[in-house]
Amino acid sequence: MPDSEQASAPSGIDTTRPSVARVYDFMLGGKDNYEIDRQVAQAALRIAPDAPEAALANREFLRRTVRHLAAEAGIRQFLDIGSGLPTQGNVHEVAQAVIPGAHVVYVDHDPIVLAHGRALLAVDETTTIVEADAREPEKILDDPRTRSLIDFDEPVGLLLFGILHHLSDEEDPAGIAARLIRPLAPGSHVVISHFHNPGQERPEVAEQAATAEKLFNEHLGTGRWRTRAEILAFFDGLDLLEPGLVPLPEWRPETGDHQAAPGITYHTFVGGVARKP
Repeated sequence: MPDSEQASAPSGIDTTRPSVARVYDFMLGGKDNYEIDRQVAQAALRIAPDAPEAALANREFLRRTVRHLAAEAGIRQFLDIGSGLPTQGNVHEVAQAVIPGAHVVYVDHDPIVLAHGRALLAVDETTTIVEADAREPEKILDDPRTRSLIDFDEPVGLLLFGILHHLSDEEDPAGIAARLIRPLAPGSHVVISHFHNPGQERPEVAEQAATAEKLFNEHLGTGRWRTRAEILAFFDGLDLLEPGLVPLPEWRPETGDHQAAPGITYHTFVGGVARKP
């Protein structure tokens, strides 16, 4: 790693180990990443050259779904689990452009996300960032900072962008999602984006997904490309909105979207939005 990068790293950041958030930042063209992150990203690009398209599609999915929740569903408070590094079009910026004063709680446990997030995301009394792990739903829900901004007697927008696929099967991601959803008021909405393995429906894509999963688990911790049925299980008990669980660019595309071309990653990153009855 270049000496200049080591010197510029915030205190407490391990620059010798790659970070999911920083690799994702690199894919989005950001600057908050280090040589080790770029090495892992380049390895991923050799498997899936269009991986930056998937990262961009996820950001556009975030913007469309948050705008829908604020404008169409009247959601005024958002809980963003695994928020990642701040970038253009953060949740509070999208939501507050529709509903000024909308409340947003960001949650992450990555040290570099917290370092940047405390400066850029907790901008005023309507937003805050909570240090917690998605594996501890009750800690998130009961945190005083969460409770100061989120009224659980009113509908909430629960945002799970690219987080559940980082939980192994043994960690019971469906149970974790259920524990986050259970206390939400009727009318709340849940947004999920998740790595997807289409299986025999698309054998070439399934092979790429398996290779990507192997790389991910060797270098970045846990990553699971789940089947359609496994991802749909996260929405159990909720009413899935049209068009259902689809590749991210297909969820209610808008004029001005980048419109990712159907490359190898197109069918390996899917998302959906559901309402709690």
